[in-house]
Amino acid sequence: MRKTTVLFLCTGNSCRSQMAEGWAKHLKDKEIEAYSAGIEKHGLNPLAVEVMAEAGVDISGQESKTIDELPVKTFDWVVTLCGHAHETCPYFPGKTVHRGFDDPPKLAGSMGPGGNRLSPYRRVCEEIRQFVESLPQSLQ
Repeated sequence: MRKTTVLFLCTGNSCRSQMAEGWAKHLKDKEIEAYSAGIEKHGLNPLAVEVMAEAGVDISGQESKTIDELPVKTFDWVVTLCGHAHETCPYFPGKTVHRGFDDPPKLAGSMGPGGNRLSPYRRVCEEIRQFVESLPQSLQ
């Protein structure tokens, strides 16, 4: 059975798209060949790595990359995870859908002193897990 190829696309490929790729590889490895990339390359967010590890998924070996650095150029689905990527996504053959998630670094940065900076990461991590669990059927 051929796997469905899915690209998770975000602005910097540092957090949300990395989480989605990690969840897809962890939960849907038999069904989905998952990739992630960014319009730009911002580096892997250490807090995203931390909350994914808490959830039992190691993404520490993943790398932030741009679309041009991907080994595959054709995908069954391209899923944009942030508004900027959705608005500036280059054309891809196949189907493109948008499933927006809040930006954990932005939310954590707006928290006052004493705030739990990991809480937005944990919430978005769980939301992305639930979304990935529905794949690939929810993309049809």
